[in-house]
Amino acid sequence: MTAPTLPRATYRLQLREGVDFDTARRLVPYLAGLGISHLYLSPIFTAASGSTHGYDVTDPTEIDPCLGGREGFEALARDARAAGLGIILDIVPNHTAFHLENPWLRDVLRHGQSSRHARHFDIDWAKGRLVLPFLGEPFEDMLEAGAFRLEDSDSGPQLATAHFAVPMAQGTLPSEEMRRDPQAIRDAHAAQPWRLTHWEYERDGVTHRRFFNVTGLIGMRVEDEAVFEDMHPLLFDLLEHDLVQGIRLDHIDGLADPAAYLRQLRDRVGDTPVWIEKILTGDETVPASWPIEGTTGYEAARAISRVLTDAEGLGRLDEVWRRETEREGSFHDALLTAKHEVIRQELAAELHQLIDMARVAVGPEDALEIGDEALREAIIALLVAFPRYRTYFASDEAPSDEDRALMDKVAAEAGEGLRSDAAVQRIAGYLIDPDTPEERALQCRFQQVTGALLAKAHEDTAGFRWNRYIAANEVGADPDEPTMTAEALSGWLQRRAPSEMTLTSTHDTKRSEDARMRLVAISHLPEAFLALWEHSEDVDGAQEIDPNLRWYILQTLLAMWEEGRGDVADRLGRHVEKAMREAKEVTTWTHQNAEAEAAAQRFAAALAASWGAELPAGAAQLMARGEALSLAQAGLKLVMPGVPDIYQGTEVGAFQLTDPDNRMAVDFRAIARLATRGAPDCFAGEVSLDEIPGAADPDIASPDGAPDLDSFAGRKARLICAGLSLRRQRPGFFETAETRVEAPAGGQLLLIREGAEGRLELRIDRQGHPLSDAPEGDPVWPRHEADRDAPLRLDWVPSVG
Repeated sequence: MTAPTLPRATYRLQLREGVDFDTARRLVPYLAGLGISHLYLSPIFTAASGSTHGYDVTDPTEIDPCLGGREGFEALARDARAAGLGIILDIVPNHTAFHLENPWLRDVLRHGQSSRHARHFDIDWAKGRLVLPFLGEPFEDMLEAGAFRLEDSDSGPQLATAHFAVPMAQGTLPSEEMRRDPQAIRDAHAAQPWRLTHWEYERDGVTHRRFFNVTGLIGMRVEDEAVFEDMHPLLFDLLEHDLVQGIRLDHIDGLADPAAYLRQLRDRVGDTPVWIEKILTGDETVPASWPIEGTTGYEAARAISRVLTDAEGLGRLDEVWRRETEREGSFHDALLTAKHEVIRQELAAELHQLIDMARVAVGPEDALEIGDEALREAIIALLVAFPRYRTYFASDEAPSDEDRALMDKVAAEAGEGLRSDAAVQRIAGYLIDPDTPEERALQCRFQQVTGALLAKAHEDTAGFRWNRYIAANEVGADPDEPTMTAEALSGWLQRRAPSEMTLTSTHDTKRSEDARMRLVAISHLPEAFLALWEHSEDVDGAQEIDPNLRWYILQTLLAMWEEGRGDVADRLGRHVEKAMREAKEVTTWTHQNAEAEAAAQRFAAALAASWGAELPAGAAQLMARGEALSLAQAGLKLVMPGVPDIYQGTEVGAFQLTDPDNRMAVDFRAIARLATRGAPDCFAGEVSLDEIPGAADPDIASPDGAPDLDSFAGRKARLICAGLSLRRQRPGFFETAETRVEAPAGGQLLLIREGAEGRLELRIDRQGHPLSDAPEGDPVWPRHEADRDAPLRLDWVPSVG
């Protein structure tokens, strides 16, 4: 395999909701001038109607017509190539939509296990008929109400309701005069390879592998060669025609055997760069044998936030938060509690499947006489004790020393507190070194469930309960380890490959990058935040909600606040509803507590209104420090080893919250105006601003007047443009230069890249003080007069001789 051509920098564009291939084409000249080398697209495959993200693929062999179809994509690829840009595609091998628009699934519903596609989906046929939890009420109640129809359609017989129609097996449609008879409908339903159930049955009754707890996404068996080939022909065709130059793999940990999949993919895609969405925890690294360029970079975002967090200030916040909320323990304690809840509730179907598989693996005549309750205890204990997304045991490879040691440690921890650890040790033995097909099946499924459990318990439950410092409540982050020394960062960067991606915002981050830095700022200025806390106590409704939730809402408003935006209160209210339901302490997605939600939203609206009338003391100071930290974050991303990935719209201030807030429309025209006019010495080429998409929403759109070059947005745009320009000028330097990080006196941070061509120095003042002293050489940033008082300098010092 030849060395791949690495991107200089990527630009992540979220397709759908008004953004299609034509939109992307209009952005190409701007992105090329900015210094981007690759346009990085969210999934382009045909997805369910109305999909807002594209990960609910219904046909992986077709480019979605709603985006412009094959013709529109080829036009985009031609324009990109002409401008010197490559395209990176986000592909979804783990799952497709569990949706009646999925043609492969419809074929399975019609033909059952005799369908050509029956083995494409990860369905537990041993459980009987495929469960379709599509009903708003139990089947018999709907039958009694006359909600079902049996009818012919152009594609064959079907059982229909007012909202959907399910294909029926041939020969199961009764005579026309019997099609309204309840017993005939009941009998016809019983004759299908599927059965309709009330939606609540999905909790513990589904018979297909889901994406996490999302029943609407069904796992695909890409470990089967035929399924692999059927899932990827469009990708391979686009690569063959040089329309795609890179691949991003969604949710690699959901696959049965990630290593085998990656080897098979590499055999087909040659030296095309491949990155994986992989959440690394602690000091975990990707297996060295995987044929990839690296991860998409959540661990980089974590490292940047940690090194910019002030430990002493965070200690002060911790003290007050614990006093005000009466919360005790650690995030790890909260996570363990959440894991116990999630595995019994949201992932109950997966738990019961693992217990059943363990019973089959153990066998009825096992010498240890392990009973069903012992098996249940063992499976739960092992899942809860597991600290990562997964291990990578595989049937065709000996267990790695790291995975074996990890599983031994997990088994020891899981066995503590049980009457006997015999069942735990037996199951752990199967997971490490299985002998039979039944043991191997248990090993495979256990590894697929651990990631789902950690994601749902960490990111989507404990992360909305442990509200001490939500800057650390990010994808891949650990709130118990919120800081990092310069020395530790230096060592980590020295081990980092230049092919790894470096992100600070994505469609999955809990807060966009500048919102997160506003939160990091409270660790620097805790007394300013505590002044906001005192102010919030006098806001209407403050005493009606839990202090921990109020602490969360206050941080959230600070993170997202933008003077003059008319949508802040509405967005905050929607986010508070989501945060409360994710926390699952007083309300959930499926069983809402309307009174509790309304009280929290009343307080949130009152708090936002009070800020709109007059910013309270401390807010402006925190926002200013957040801006300084945002510039530091951008500088680190641009200079450190790795490929900088810029999420749409984050060239300027980005103060969005979690999905779907972070996928809101972007005023690309206003952003391009800032970049092109604010940094003319860095921006390459001419761009017609009239051709670039603007924003119709008045809360998003910027006026057509002169750009505010002195604003934070202008500064950040100029810094990014300057950093990308330098990468364009010296691509070899950034791939080979050595890295070290130092911590000079006075709270400064110094990142140095050094190679044969010269030395690049990024100096950051974490307290926000201006930096004026510079080494002899060429200032990369600041170059604009408005940036002279910035707490950041980027300087290039050429080699002598």
